[in-house]
Amino acid sequence: MKRFYDVLYSPVREEYFKEKVEGCVFCNISANPQDDLQNRVFYRDEFCFGVMNKYPYSPGHFMLIPHVHVNSPSILDSKIWLHINALAQKGIALLEEYGASGINIGMNLQRAGGAGIPEHIHMHFVPRYIGDTNFITTIGSARIYGVNQDIIFKEILELSKKHFKI
Repeated sequence: MKRFYDVLYSPVREEYFKEKVEGCVFCNISANPQDDLQNRVFYRDEFCFGVMNKYPYSPGHFMLIPHVHVNSPSILDSKIWLHINALAQKGIALLEEYGASGINIGMNLQRAGGAGIPEHIHMHFVPRYIGDTNFITTIGSARIYGVNQDIIFKEILELSKKHFKI
């Protein structure tokens, strides 16, 4: 018999399951710079953009995404790949100033590699904090954090102006 605490409800993710997006979500964000604040895009240049993860693993989780629609770095123009990796260094400095105690950086390639959106590569930056892996993650396979995503976006947006200068 299930107990009431065996199931956690996360209403913020309900939108994710109901959402029907035409085409690639990342290409849609790329093609609509006028919606950057709404989409929580904090950085944009000719090769890529930086956007807050809509369903973050931890406060401050963001991604760097090339404008070009490719599913593997192996077919991405090397100039764009090197540019994104140069920005990755700046992203680390940004999250360090934001207050991260550590940072996980990575890409999940293809569906078998764990990519939620396998058709368009994206590099994740997940800030980590001492004590952020608490008991609920271990026993409940859930994440809980009591922070406002709009406030976090504004803080990351301001820090990006300093750190993402090319």
